[in-house]
Amino acid sequence: MNSYIPTRDDALALFKTYNKKDGLLRHALAVEAVMGHFARRFGEDVEKWQVIGLVHDIDYEMYPDQHCVKAVDLLKEHNWPEEYIRAVISHGWEICTDVEPQSNLEKTLYAVDELTGLVASAALVRPSKSVLDMKAKSVKKKWKDKRFAAGVDRSIIEKGAQMLDMDLSELITEVILGMRPVAEQIGLKGTL
Repeated sequence: MNSYIPTRDDALALFKTYNKKDGLLRHALAVEAVMGHFARRFGEDVEKWQVIGLVHDIDYEMYPDQHCVKAVDLLKEHNWPEEYIRAVISHGWEICTDVEPQSNLEKTLYAVDELTGLVASAALVRPSKSVLDMKAKSVKKKWKDKRFAAGVDRSIIEKGAQMLDMDLSELITEVILGMRPVAEQIGLKGTL
């Protein structure tokens, strides 16, 4: 049995080995922070949730056509635990994998991955360009405009909210709260 438990430093170094784009790093840091926020809310292992959030897109830049598939190889190569690998690939359920999110951790990652992108995009068009003064209604206003952040699949976010038994406004609020502590690192401190 694998006794290796990856740390945040391990996860960050590994992510940076396969991803060089600042935008992907900002996304990874946002998801990491939001996963930590939800882990605290659910009384779960914060570092574990954050580490998985940080590496969830490990294969995205170098292997976009094999997203969530190549991640298995990369993480196994570095002796990551099966539970972590399963969580990482479950965020691609019905998109690029058939691994359905089962645990709270997996359902959370599935629900917040796309939503962090939508929140970031909505923050950048605000006068403050910040998540620090943002409310869920700002995101909900942009939600209906399918041309806004067109790459964000809103149906995944809705399905994720249902999995977590949360309404959409609550999920959006929690994601915003989770992103606030890292606002500066992810470029969303804005003018505040």
